[in-house]
Amino acid sequence: MKPLKIAALACALITPLVGAPAAHAAAYPMKNPVLTKNALYQSGQLPMTTCDELPVEPENRTQARAYIDEVIRCLENTWGPQLKNAGLPYEPVKVRHVKRLPKKYCGSENGTEDSQALYCDWDRTLTFQVGKSWLDTPSDLWLFNTAASMYSYHVLKLAGIYDAGEDLRARSKAEHHEQRRRLSLQTECLGGAFMKSVWPIKGKTTADWDMFLWFVRGDGPGDVPEYGRTSTIKNWIRAGFRTGDPGSCNTWTAPSSKVA
Repeated sequence: MKPLKIAALACALITPLVGAPAAHAAAYPMKNPVLTKNALYQSGQLPMTTCDELPVEPENRTQARAYIDEVIRCLENTWGPQLKNAGLPYEPVKVRHVKRLPKKYCGSENGTEDSQALYCDWDRTLTFQVGKSWLDTPSDLWLFNTAASMYSYHVLKLAGIYDAGEDLRARSKAEHHEQRRRLSLQTECLGGAFMKSVWPIKGKTTADWDMFLWFVRGDGPGDVPEYGRTSTIKNWIRAGFRTGDPGSCNTWTAPSSKVA
């Protein structure tokens, strides 16, 4: 079974628990227009393009890394013009591959999973640790979607949503968890939207898509529910894939029941 792709997410929405004044509280509904009315949501459907998968054989880490790099190239070609057309800034993401992540990376403790993907907003870098759990059956769209959803953190950083989310204050642990889920689920939806923009992927069928969704599991490791239930994650992935439009991924205006 593959682990949740963002099991060791670094620097994503580290939200202090404080007794903030009511004017700055982050209870639903959210008030900050950077989160709720961002130009990203008005940017329109992602353009339909092609993104061919590179061959990747089981247990071949070199091929898997090249596969991820190619998907990132496709993501840059799609999201760069999308952000620019929306009047938002754009810069390419940095990518690095490691055998093992440092124990502390980008200010966060890392998990013990053999496969992890992290986005560090400090230097706008995506780091991939591709291990056995992702290499057993690497042709099942997991690596593709992992790259697509993790790149979405970079999109949110450029759009200002990432920083606005970090600036939120929570008055309770439950509220803190909900804020983190809203950001995480938004990346899942944007990843689904990108996959829609390049679908059908050569050699892949609806059965492959269904198999990928079967692998998705929520409530990641650790003692906080920061990723959401399995059904919730799948719903947001499907929402993005159904329309291919970032406007379908505004988790910040969704009621709390939709981001549980």
